[in-house]
Amino acid sequence: MDKGHGRRERRSIEVSPILEGYSRWPGLVRVCRIERTRLIGEKRECEVVYAVTSLTRAEADAERLLKLSRDHWGIENRLHCVRDVTFDEDRCRVRTGSGPQVFAAIRNAIITVLRRLGITNMQAGVEHFAEERAQVVRVIRYGTIE
Repeated sequence: MDKGHGRRERRSIEVSPILEGYSRWPGLVRVCRIERTRLIGEKRECEVVYAVTSLTRAEADAERLLKLSRDHWGIENRLHCVRDVTFDEDRCRVRTGSGPQVFAAIRNAIITVLRRLGITNMQAGVEHFAEERAQVVRVIRYGTIE
């Protein structure tokens, strides 16, 4: 059971190769059923999600698959949440052609550069470089602020 943010959470996983060879899903080897139970104060929440994987049992046992599932949320929190909050991505009006992918790639590149510079507050980093545009050129050219 994990503890954090005022809650306790327990995860369990069931893994099966039952659909291998029966599905047209490319590379499907196993399916997973993940159950998450959270205790927030006296309130209990239960959530069940399903997943598919191309990883064999030799590549990832059930425990490893559960860890990979948990790590996925780290990506969500470190990237997508930053794109939504800092860059207000959900309100972007670019919706056609390759525009959405291009803008997402640009946002990802900015986040990566800020993180490599050691900046942890993305909003503050974006605001800093909006004011110090000459530093942007230095960062792109030399990979450092100084």
